[in-house]
Amino acid sequence: MKKALLFLLFGLLALVLTAAVAVYLVVKLALAPSPGEWPTRVKAGPFTLDVGVPTAIRLATSSWFAPWLAGRTFQTEHGPVHVGWNEASTTLELDCAPCSASVPALGTTPIRLDNLRFTARRDAGSLNGVLEATPAATTVSSVAGDNVLRARWDGRLTQKTLQIHIDAPDAPIARWYSVLAPALPELQRAKIGGTLALRAQFDLPANHLALHPRIEQFSVEGLGTEALLNARTSCGPPSRLAADSWLARAVIAAEDQRFFSHPGYDLAELTAALDANQKAGQVARGGSTLSQQLARLVVTGSERSAERKLRELLYAVEMEETLGKPRILQLYLDNAPWGEGLCGAEAAARRYFKKSARNLDSAQAVWLAAMLNNPGVALEKWQRDGRIDGERAKWVAEGLRGLTRGQRESLLRNLAAARFAPPP
Repeated sequence: MKKALLFLLFGLLALVLTAAVAVYLVVKLALAPSPGEWPTRVKAGPFTLDVGVPTAIRLATSSWFAPWLAGRTFQTEHGPVHVGWNEASTTLELDCAPCSASVPALGTTPIRLDNLRFTARRDAGSLNGVLEATPAATTVSSVAGDNVLRARWDGRLTQKTLQIHIDAPDAPIARWYSVLAPALPELQRAKIGGTLALRAQFDLPANHLALHPRIEQFSVEGLGTEALLNARTSCGPPSRLAADSWLARAVIAAEDQRFFSHPGYDLAELTAALDANQKAGQVARGGSTLSQQLARLVVTGSERSAERKLRELLYAVEMEETLGKPRILQLYLDNAPWGEGLCGAEAAARRYFKKSARNLDSAQAVWLAAMLNNPGVALEKWQRDGRIDGERAKWVAEGLRGLTRGQRESLLRNLAAARFAPPP
């Protein structure tokens, strides 16, 4: 009797193992990437599968296979994803909560959403659906009523790519903040006005994201930036530079060429920086205005994260109203870093050129302004080679406003020949 029971148990175990292996082989065969198809590798328990992504998408959105997925939850690198299926509209429904994604172009800290809902309906190679992002139920928002961000999307699926177009209509900027960064302390006291609409294109598997934002009437009140009107710098004596001084003009050319025309942020520069950083796979280019950089210097700190950039944007917009361009420029010049713990234009001019900032000539001013891109690296190169980055200095000189052609050519010759003694 015991032997018969053991024989039965081993037989059942063998049957289960055989069935599991058979299912694995069938799934592996069904999902295996065809020649030239966009592949990925998926781990499912003890098994690892090479999967053709287009094939998997077609299966997941098919009316005969998707119902089998409904009710299941999958652990992904972005968070747990619960799957649903709407039979009436033949629509796949995915809920990721919480959901996060790392975007190297925006810093090392992942962007986190409390809940992201994604629906998808497929017609041959065309897909469409809705994206909905909501904050946590406990989030205190400055926007009354609906806190959901919604966007329509459509996509085109081929054997090698998936191109997605996203269209998010105008929504209050305060709502965007409550969804994207609900933990920001500034949201408890800031009154945020204006709207943001967003069009985007996401290309897979290249992972390239192109953003086209539109902002209307962005305003911020309640952060207290008016206190900076009479603030004193801890970087040494103030420079008291006029906006038309050589150094002030060179700094604007180096860091924010549209400083006098933007409202504290520069959408063209931000999108260009995002594109450059995606290509580099890291933060290789900043898109911050002088107003945003001042907010970073005096309020938010320099942590590389999307939340810090969202915070500095709030302060920059408010400072444009409470301080005005001349005071923002002066505060930036008096607090900007210039290497080895040195900050402020006056301290930098005296240390590096043994003269006041207001007495710098055009080549010296361009030299100092060119260092702001990466002060530590620039100073190290200066001490090692007797020069800073010549191409960077030339670029700053070419962006300097208010020069005649002859003056610019003279400045470029002086820069090319400059050999300023490196600081000790």
